[in-house]
Amino acid sequence: MVTASLVKELREKTGAGMMDCKKVLTETDGDLEKAMELLRERGIAKAAKKSGRVAAEGLVEAYISEDGKVGAIVEVNAETDFVAKNEEFKNFVNSVAKQVVVKNPKDVEELLAQESIDVSGKTVNEVLVEKISTIGENMTIRRFARFESTGLVEKYIHGDGKIAVLVNMSKGDKEVAKDICMQIAAARPEFIKRDNVPAERVEKEMEILKVQAMNEGKPAQIAEKIVQGRIGKFYEEICLVDQAFVKNPDIKISQLLKEKDADIIEFARFEKGEGIEKKEENFAEEVMKQLK
Repeated sequence: MVTASLVKELREKTGAGMMDCKKVLTETDGDLEKAMELLRERGIAKAAKKSGRVAAEGLVEAYISEDGKVGAIVEVNAETDFVAKNEEFKNFVNSVAKQVVVKNPKDVEELLAQESIDVSGKTVNEVLVEKISTIGENMTIRRFARFESTGLVEKYIHGDGKIAVLVNMSKGDKEVAKDICMQIAAARPEFIKRDNVPAERVEKEMEILKVQAMNEGKPAQIAEKIVQGRIGKFYEEICLVDQAFVKNPDIKISQLLKEKDADIIEFARFEKGEGIEKKEENFAEEVMKQLK
C-alpha cells in the first residue's frame, strides 16, 4: 500500500517530484528500494538533484502554424550558454513552441501535464526530465505567449535565441510584420500606443519630471509646461507607434503603419534570462570551502 509517509520518504531520499514518487511506488507495490531504482533508471532522481541550480541561460524560440494564423514564443532556460548551442536542446525548445501552438495550454503547468506531440505516451514534463538527465543540466520551461489572428502572426529571433518577438497583425503583409518585429526587438517598446499605458504609470512619470524641472530651479508654473513637453519623450520610449522607425528614423511607426495599411493587435517580446537573478559564484571561496 502506498502511503503519504512513504511518498514523503522517497521524495526526501531522491528529490524527485511527488507525482513521480507516487507513480513508481504504485508500480513497485510500495517497495522503497525498487522505487528508488526505478527513479534512477528513468533519470528522474538525477534530474531532481539538479533542480536547485539556477537556470538563467537557454533559448527563446518561436513557432508559427503553416497558415500563419497561430504563433507562439517560449523561453526555456538552462544553466549554461553551452547547452543553448546543443542541437538536442534546440530541438526540444522548438518542440515546446510547436506544442503551445497545437495544444493551446492555458499556462506552463498545463503545458507540462499535456501529452507531448513529439514523444507518444509521455507528458511534456517527462520529456523535459529526460532531457535534464541526458544533457546533464537543470532546465525549466519558464513562460510562453500564444496569439491567434484573423490577419497574420509573424516572428523574429535575434542573436541565436537571445531575443524573440511575436506580433499579431489584423492588417498588413509579412514584410511590414517582420519590420515591426525587428523594431520591437531593437527598441523594446512596452505598449502599442498611449491609450494602453496605465494612468498611474503616466502620473508617476509626470511627478518625476516635475521634480526634475523644479530641481533645475524652474518655478512651478514653468515646470508644469516643461513636463508637458518631456512626457512626449517618455511616450516615444515606451509606445511602439510613437517610436522612430529603426530602418528609417525620419518616420514614426504610426506613419509606417498608415503607409502600409497595417494594424497591430498585440505583441510579445522575450529576452533570455530577463528578470532571473544569476547566482554569482566566487571561485576562490568555493576552493577554500573544499579545503576546509
